[in-house]
Amino acid sequence: MSSVVLMQRRRVGAFFMSLMLVSAPLMAADSVFFDENFGNLKDELSTAKKEGKQGVILFFEMDECPFCHKMKTTVFNQPDIASYFHKHFRIVSIDINGDVDMVNFKGQATTQKKFSFEEYRVRATPVIAFFDLEGNLSTKFTGPTRDAKEFMQLGEFVVSGAYKQPGMNFTVFKKAQTAP
Repeated sequence: MSSVVLMQRRRVGAFFMSLMLVSAPLMAADSVFFDENFGNLKDELSTAKKEGKQGVILFFEMDECPFCHKMKTTVFNQPDIASYFHKHFRIVSIDINGDVDMVNFKGQATTQKKFSFEEYRVRATPVIAFFDLEGNLSTKFTGPTRDAKEFMQLGEFVVSGAYKQPGMNFTVFKKAQTAP
């Protein structure tokens, strides 16, 4: 075998190794942060109730979204984040361009794309939506959080019930958290 062929094989091998190294943190975040599910949000609510959780989080995303990838590789992969959110919520990823069949919170058949656009008007990603145990939207955050700390604050905003207080929104909540 010629040295040129060997060099080409090494380059191809190095390319695939690089590809695996780049995608590993993303796959790890998916396997650690998101709950395994079968696309039935009504069942997710039942599971959340049985597990004593406060509700369900939907992470609306799309493959080519750099901010979604940032959230997965810098926030969702943090053990303390995964632990806190799994304690309180079932967590499901929704591909806003997905043609995958699913069942919404009301038990109606739809696709991920229709659910995203028609039911929740998601146009930009990421969107992090918190739902109570009845399938009612509690809080919706559009865009990536600044960092893991801000994402944790978003979770605390919902878990504490602060979102229910009149005049309270996430920005006001954050300011109150950092005030001396």
